[in-house]
Amino acid sequence: MDKQFLGKTDLAVSRICLGTMTWGEQNTEAQAFEQLDYAVSQGINFIDAAEMYPVPPRAETQGLTETYLGNWLKARGNRQDLVIASKVAGPGNGLSYLRGGPRLTRSHIRSALDDSLKRLGTDYLDLYQVHWPDRKTNFFGQLGYQHDPAEDVTPIEETLEALAEQVKAGKVRHIGLSNETPWGTMKYLALAESRRLPRIVSVQNPYSLLNRTYEVGMAEVSHREQAGLLAYSPLGFGTLTGKYLDGRKPEGARLTLYTRFSRYNAPQTQKAVRAYVDLAREHGMSPAQLALAFVNSRPFVTSTIIGATGLTQLEENIGSWDINLSDEVLQKIEAIHQVYTSPAP
Repeated sequence: MDKQFLGKTDLAVSRICLGTMTWGEQNTEAQAFEQLDYAVSQGINFIDAAEMYPVPPRAETQGLTETYLGNWLKARGNRQDLVIASKVAGPGNGLSYLRGGPRLTRSHIRSALDDSLKRLGTDYLDLYQVHWPDRKTNFFGQLGYQHDPAEDVTPIEETLEALAEQVKAGKVRHIGLSNETPWGTMKYLALAESRRLPRIVSVQNPYSLLNRTYEVGMAEVSHREQAGLLAYSPLGFGTLTGKYLDGRKPEGARLTLYTRFSRYNAPQTQKAVRAYVDLAREHGMSPAQLALAFVNSRPFVTSTIIGATGLTQLEENIGSWDINLSDEVLQKIEAIHQVYTSPAP
């Protein structure tokens, strides 16, 4: 597995990162251990979690993902060999059970980090990320920015200073963003430079054949500021495997179990999926490997975050790293994209 430096740091992360958000909901602890063991055996050293996981979030399961990961780290004794990332939740999204409603203030960040470290059984995180902004903006599939000058917002300055305090305390090595916009990312970077605070090293946003909106403004930021993309949902919640085509509802599959993720069911999305599935089969690849190989190939991507509920899925997804898409396939992908432009942002 190839590795790439995280931003301007000397921390090398595997080009594929193991996502964990199903652990504690769709996956047991034993299954999480099995996934971790296999991923590490394939050269993956980068594991991404979050305080709110598993997803869908519930008070009864909150924190189980980090607990499972922490138990595995203790059992294997390999913490020093791995890059462990987690995230602090922002406001909203029905998380009133988390600190009375999470915010990105000093006190919330300090409390969230200490709780994550306790669950993970470690003294530090290699990467600590803001899961989504404190302000109202476009994320989680929202389009059409609506400005509200009267909204209650934790200033980015306070959030960055709070993160800086945790870096200074040795609890965090590097900081990153998630579900962030070009304006927000540049604001963090400008404040870091002017106030000599820690610099953002990565942005974890959605990116896939069904959602290439990152290319519009954020790709340039990633290149020029050396804050690469950690691409999540590269399979569009499994949609790009083709398993939901023709109205199919596979037993135990995410979109079968959880109807809240509805943006992947639109007619245009299904047409796009069919086109990509046909292209993959035409060139002797599985649809999942075509979709992942495309994301892996993008020069602004530092690492592609994959998740799976079964070991067979995980093996296929990790195997995407060995696939190099030909110019012909890439041209055909662009032709499909021109017809179905980011139908599931």
